Amino acid sequence: MSDENRIELPKGYMPSDDEPFMNERQQEYFRLKLEAWKDEILRESKSTISALQEDMGALPDLADRASTETDRSLELRARDRQRKLISKIDSAIRRIEEGEYGYCEETGEPIALARLDARPVATLSLEAQERHERKERVHRDD
Repeated sequence: MSDENRIELPKGYMPSDDEPFMNERQQEYFRLKLEAWKDEILRESKSTISALQEDMGALPDLADRASTETDRSLELRARDRQRKLISKIDSAIRRIEEGEYGYCEETGEPIALARLDARPVATLSLEAQERHERKERVHRDD
């Protein structure tokens, strides 16, 4: 959706089951939520990079150095998870633009608004997600 086609949301707007599913307001609400989430992740990432660069000074104590390396490793793993999350956010925004957002990839049914509000990158309805997780557990136990 280009900037000139975007709609203005009423102050305090929350998607409701009383309105048509994935109408323009709901799509705009979730697009703004996803973009804000992505911006927050990118801001955090920049501050992490700055902190990691500052920590590059030589630490004479082996325990301090080991502790710093462990912290750095944990931070980099967290950043990798966030990089993957940004990819999911971009994919969700693309689905909004293509009119596919909010519908279960497996069943085609609408995903509950409460689920989307809690997990805006969700691609499966709660029922489909539970089936998927049960199937994973069965295969893991084999």
